[in-house]
Amino acid sequence: MEIYVLLKRTFDTEEAIQLENGKIEEDGAEFIINPYDEYAVEEAIRVRDAQRGVVTVLTVGPEDADKELRTALAMGADKAVRISIEDDVEEADHFSVSEVLAGYLKEQDVDLIIAGNVAVDGGSGQVAPRVAQLLDIPYVTTITKLEIDGTDAVVTRDSEGDTEVIKTSLPLLVTAQQGLNEPRYPSLPGIMKAKKKPLEELDLSDLELDEDELAPRLETVERFLPPNKAAGKVLEGEIATQVEELAALLRNEAKVV
Repeated sequence: MEIYVLLKRTFDTEEAIQLENGKIEEDGAEFIINPYDEYAVEEAIRVRDAQRGVVTVLTVGPEDADKELRTALAMGADKAVRISIEDDVEEADHFSVSEVLAGYLKEQDVDLIIAGNVAVDGGSGQVAPRVAQLLDIPYVTTITKLEIDGTDAVVTRDSEGDTEVIKTSLPLLVTAQQGLNEPRYPSLPGIMKAKKKPLEELDLSDLELDEDELAPRLETVERFLPPNKAAGKVLEGEIATQVEELAALLRNEAKVV
């Protein structure tokens, strides 16, 4: 079974975002595998172990993303592929990235694609469904359970607090939701093995894609940090007095009543 994981390099979720001239300052920032993608890597490894096959982690990003790919290899993935487009496509968006990923995957034998439900830096959840659409294969999002029997699959997905069970077939793309599994930590032997596992580096010329056709469809007009929150107030005294003071604050300062 050929299993692919769509992986994204994102800021550490505990990293303080800094802006410089309207751009996110990356120098000195910590990056990690997008947390939802960790569930995808873990599930891919489990499916491979149960069904036999190969797990390839795939990303679109700069050379620095090799660190996150090596982490996925240390977890147990078999191969990694990184496609570099920053020299050809400025400010790549969901459209650009999905076109590049699909352009690569169209030339591969694909049985199963697993991605994270969303990326914590953007939160759109668009790339994976777009890839499935371009490949003309079924997809199921926000899954919490995946069962495969031959070319048949039964997928349980989270649906706004409810649960859906969907029967479908391979090839298939799914996106991993929290609760699907518990991602493993890379072991020391896994880290050592990862150094010798193949990591292929490609660019647009290798995929025979035209950079003009990958021009982003979205334009970032402005980036800004949310305003600092005002300090809270603690009301004291009798309950009746506190109620009167609260009402006055809501009316005169917050202006919500």
